[in-house]
Amino acid sequence: MGNVMRGVSAENKVNTGNPETSLKGTEDEVVVVLQDYPAPEISEPIYRLGEKLKVVAQEAYWWRVRSIQTGKENYIPGSHVARVYHGWLFEGVERQKAEELLLLPGNRVGSFLVRESTRERGLYSLSVRHRSVKHYRIFRLDNSWYYISPRLTFQCLEDMINHYSDSADGLCCVLTSPCLSGTIQPPDASLGAPPVVMRRNFDWNKVDRNQLVSTDACNENMVSYGVRNSIAAYLSFAGDQDPSRVKSDSRKKKSKSLYVLPENGLPNTDYDEDF
Repeated sequence: MGNVMRGVSAENKVNTGNPETSLKGTEDEVVVVLQDYPAPEISEPIYRLGEKLKVVAQEAYWWRVRSIQTGKENYIPGSHVARVYHGWLFEGVERQKAEELLLLPGNRVGSFLVRESTRERGLYSLSVRHRSVKHYRIFRLDNSWYYISPRLTFQCLEDMINHYSDSADGLCCVLTSPCLSGTIQPPDASLGAPPVVMRRNFDWNKVDRNQLVSTDACNENMVSYGVRNSIAAYLSFAGDQDPSRVKSDSRKKKSKSLYVLPENGLPNTDYDEDF
């Protein structure tokens, strides 16, 4: 799945080793229901669209699951659910289904999910609830960094989510909470830290200057790794230039700086194709 969380690959969440152990889910494996089961025209549904379940055991076509809301266990076809990683990464959810999930009660403006392409692993899109549901293609560079707008890149999807949770920065709105997060009960302290990492807004004036120039990959730093790398690269570039020459060039330009778009322009971040 590429760089999803810092230092963690989502592929490690799925056991692909021993066939016997791969049939069993873990208590931390969460799935979301993609359609009512059974269908309402057959009988009263046991599980409904958008309900989150924990996987107890995976037995080929049938999965034994436990409802997070009610605690009841039962079986459901694997085709009726999608895995959810870190609270916001939905595996194999199509565009239309993402809209259905985001428009469910309990979500609000800014509710979001990142969905992996049903056609090709490693391709992602960000879906955000606003006046309507907006979709943004997430592009990936050769060095495995991600971006929605090419002017701002991120080492992993976690950093991207953290950034757009602080500022809309070109999106339709700030990201507020993962899709259907209101349906999850508060985690038990004995199970460890919750999987979703969301950073609160902070005052740039209160940020320690040393944090801006540090390139250490530490989670305690309030400034994302990508932003710090960009600042360090800029300072390095500026330090290599002759101050007198820079001053002379600045006079010639009369303190004006222009950003020239490439001939083909920037890609449109909002798209209509099915992905």
